[in-house]
Amino acid sequence: MSDKICNSLWRASSPAAPVLAPLEGRVDVEVVIVGAGFTGLSAALHLAKFGISVAVIEAQEVGFGGSGRNVGLANAGVWLEPDQLDNAIGTEAGSIMYKALAAAPEFVYGLIKEYDIQCEPVRNGTLHAGVGKSGLAQLQRRCEQMQKRGAPVQLLDAAEAQVRIGSSKFNSALFDPRAGTIQPLAYARGLAHAALKEGAKLFDQSPVSKIEPADKGWVLHTEKGQVHAEKVILATNAYSEFGVKEQARKFVPIFYSQLATKPLSEAQLASILPNKEGVWDTCTVMSSFRLDQQGRLVFGGMGGEGSVLSNWATQRVTELFPILSKVQWDYCWTGKIAYSEDHLPHCQQLEKGLFSVAGYSGRGIGPGTVVGAELAEWLSGRRESLSIPTTVLRDISFRELKRLFYEVGAHTYHIGQQSHALS
Repeated sequence: MSDKICNSLWRASSPAAPVLAPLEGRVDVEVVIVGAGFTGLSAALHLAKFGISVAVIEAQEVGFGGSGRNVGLANAGVWLEPDQLDNAIGTEAGSIMYKALAAAPEFVYGLIKEYDIQCEPVRNGTLHAGVGKSGLAQLQRRCEQMQKRGAPVQLLDAAEAQVRIGSSKFNSALFDPRAGTIQPLAYARGLAHAALKEGAKLFDQSPVSKIEPADKGWVLHTEKGQVHAEKVILATNAYSEFGVKEQARKFVPIFYSQLATKPLSEAQLASILPNKEGVWDTCTVMSSFRLDQQGRLVFGGMGGEGSVLSNWATQRVTELFPILSKVQWDYCWTGKIAYSEDHLPHCQQLEKGLFSVAGYSGRGIGPGTVVGAELAEWLSGRRESLSIPTTVLRDISFRELKRLFYEVGAHTYHIGQQSHALS
């Protein structure tokens, strides 16, 4: 699967990115960041606000990776159920991480307001939609565990969930009013504008060819330049092969593709997600959907783009929403998710002054923004530790086989669902 820029709705509807240039010559800063996604840009913005000199080096363009390709759900927390989080890293650490990321939507929408980021922000909550008995049981567990920790979530029964979503295919939904939707590429570009405003230096089209120790920290080499810095943040997530290949081995890349319809009619919009929440389901091969500002239905599913996924998406959308008797896709694009073995983000200190952050496992908007800000506080001495694990990860064994397992599994699921519909 190529990482070329595809026919993306987000690129078509996003305000312009800042005009940047490739790195040339020597630049000296206190902190250099590799990767202009949510984490890197948030870290740069906040470091610059603290008066720390910082540069961001991007191999492609701002938001080129998962930050500019995701569905745009600004959710609270991580994928794991709260009890699973405690079991994974311990009750005390789990509580710290849960509280920090539970507040992520508030932090994201606060930055959007502070810097007037034009990214179609809608904060009407999200719906985790239940499918089957196992889906309902999962949502019941999540609701109980989240409410126990003070989250204002509500488990909707089948009747209410179906009205809120506009589909009869779900038996429940967990509503989280803290969350919402944004235009993710526009948000990334807005963070870049904000970072520049605060004094950060940003360079694009500058793949890192080598990172090596220097007398007072590190030096990063690109084709035409060098950055000398005391500290380095590698914030490339699932796109680590662009200059930081050794970090790619710590995570499994999973493809997630999205399609967007033509703008829906007024009658269709009155029925489908009338409150404009974002939705994802409890299926093992997950799908998600939401509306954009123009009234397009944006639908996503695991797997690389192609006719199988497109045909499955068409079939699935018409099953969910019979009012859409004929689905026409105007846009289709693909991104990658970095899955860690425990499905949690990690900040690794690889060597003194050299840090790597990745593993959002498909939930990067809120956690990426928060972790970027925490990194700025941590590296500037304003906080003692991060809210996410800081253990050094081992290389994932049989990484390519695991990637193929997910890819083939999603492909087989999509074919099976189409065959079932035709039988």
